[in-house]
Amino acid sequence: MAKTPTTGPYYNSAATKLIDKRIDALAGRKTQNDIAFEAGFTRHSFISMLKAGISKIPLDRVPALAKALEIDPARLFRLALEQHFKEGTAKTIAAIFGDILTENEVEWIQFIREVTGDEDQPLTNEAKAAIRKALVGIYTPRQKEVAHH
Repeated sequence: MAKTPTTGPYYNSAATKLIDKRIDALAGRKTQNDIAFEAGFTRHSFISMLKAGISKIPLDRVPALAKALEIDPARLFRLALEQHFKEGTAKTIAAIFGDILTENEVEWIQFIREVTGDEDQPLTNEAKAAIRKALVGIYTPRQKEVAHH
C-alpha cells in the first residue's frame, strides 16, 4: 500500500505557510476541527490538507477561512491566487484590478496620504531610505533583513 504523502505540491507556498503558522498560533483556543467548522468545510481533514500543501485554498472559501484563522481576508486571497494561477496570471489580475491590500496596508497608505497632504508624490530613494531607517528595529528579523536591501 502506498504511503500518503505528508506534504503536497503547495507545501512551499506562502498561503500554506501562513495557514500552518495561524493554526499553530490558535492551537490553545481552536482545534483544526473548529477551524474547519467555522470555515464551512464539511470534512475537517481538509484543514490538514491545506496545512500540508496537498490542496489549494478554494477561492470562494477565503472569507470564511480567513475569519476562522483570524487573519485579513485580502491577504489570504492574494496568497490563494498565487496557488491557483501562474505568476503571470496573478500579475495580470493585479494589473487589471489593482493590488489586493490588507487592512494594515490600507492604513499605511492612508497615513502616507495624511503625512504628504494627500499629494501624489513619487517614492524617491530618499523617502525609501527614511522609511527603512524608521522600520529597522521595529519588526521581525526577516523584516529587518528586507529593510536593509
